[in-house]
Amino acid sequence: MMDKKILDILSHVADPEVPVLSVVDLGIIRDVVSHADGSLEVLITPTYTGCPAMDMIATNIRMELLANGYQQPKITTVLSPAWTTDWMSEEGKLKLKEYGIAPPLPKQQVCKQELFAEEAIQCPRCNSHHTRRVSEFGSTACKAQYQCLDCKEPFDYFKCH
Repeated sequence: MMDKKILDILSHVADPEVPVLSVVDLGIIRDVVSHADGSLEVLITPTYTGCPAMDMIATNIRMELLANGYQQPKITTVLSPAWTTDWMSEEGKLKLKEYGIAPPLPKQQVCKQELFAEEAIQCPRCNSHHTRRVSEFGSTACKAQYQCLDCKEPFDYFKCH
């Protein structure tokens, strides 16, 4: 189990693309290792390989640990197993919705019985499931762009993967 003190510190490191989420909420902290020489290593997994925010996230984690007295923390990127939205905290998913981004669904939710039907994504503003996907990619590659057909508002959906 990861050190609660370190997780509390890392909960102050925001995702640069979705600033209401911490790296802990996002579930990208894979492990924290205290080595015999007293050094600290934080293992992180990107939300997808090639995520442009990971360099900034690693730098921000390092800066937060340095500010809290940890000397020369090492940040290591681990790609396998691949990150999944299942690793996000429930609190993080709630923060996404309050921010106006539909959180990832726990499993595919299809309202239509047609083969290859779109997921029924709930509008984070009015809670309607009467929505449509506008684009597979939203403001970042990990989000899709949707529009609510009831309140007419566009919104991002944090895609499951």
